[in-house]
Amino acid sequence: MTPDATRSELTLDDTLRLRKLIGDARCVLFDFDGPICRLFAGHPSAGIAQRIKHWLAEQGHAVLLKGLKDTSRDPQDVLKVVGKAHPGSELVMELERKLTEEEEHATVSARPTPYADPLIRTLVAIERKLAVTTNNSATAAARYLGLRDLTSCFGPHIYGRTADPALLKPDPYCLERALDSLGYPPHESLMIGDTLADARAARRASAPFLGYAHDELRADDLYAEGASLVVDSLEYVLEAARAETPHRH
Repeated sequence: MTPDATRSELTLDDTLRLRKLIGDARCVLFDFDGPICRLFAGHPSAGIAQRIKHWLAEQGHAVLLKGLKDTSRDPQDVLKVVGKAHPGSELVMELERKLTEEEEHATVSARPTPYADPLIRTLVAIERKLAVTTNNSATAAARYLGLRDLTSCFGPHIYGRTADPALLKPDPYCLERALDSLGYPPHESLMIGDTLADARAARRASAPFLGYAHDELRADDLYAEGASLVVDSLEYVLEAARAETPHRH
């Protein structure tokens, strides 16, 4: 059973709010891991984090890991710590390349988020422009979209991690790049994400934010960070999109 199999029901007010979010948006910015797929479903991120930590130790940089919680299972946390200690260094660039390779490998066993594929296609059908704004590698996101035959839905508008970990969300850098490329102001966009970093980046970019979360505590946190609405199934978003008419330019 997928998490979306037992969705909660939206109130009428929430349904109308969702319809307005979709109706007002001329472009939709998707986070990648979460709203589009479970990237690490078959290639767990905890294992990646452990391998990267081990590589750092082999290179004589174990001391850097003192700034990282032993319980951290997110390889991007490792990248951030090293990036803060050695900004712009070859070490950071090599670490980022290793993380990219791991993420590209993960795309093969990634699982699509329920209703994500038809939602993406429906948004294109009603003439919304789409972009990916992610802390993951842009090449990994592009590879996954290619495997799902979704490349044409996004075109070149895939904005991911750079060699500078300081620009990862919650910094709004990737959102601002996407908006500039698509040619729309923030108030005509909609960001769909599942993390506090997504919500904070959207707020800093002045973009409306739609949260995706199955946990009530996470939903409350996303609301606290400025989410216009939080849903536990993209089926609601798909239904709202199907009820829309195309934007005429």
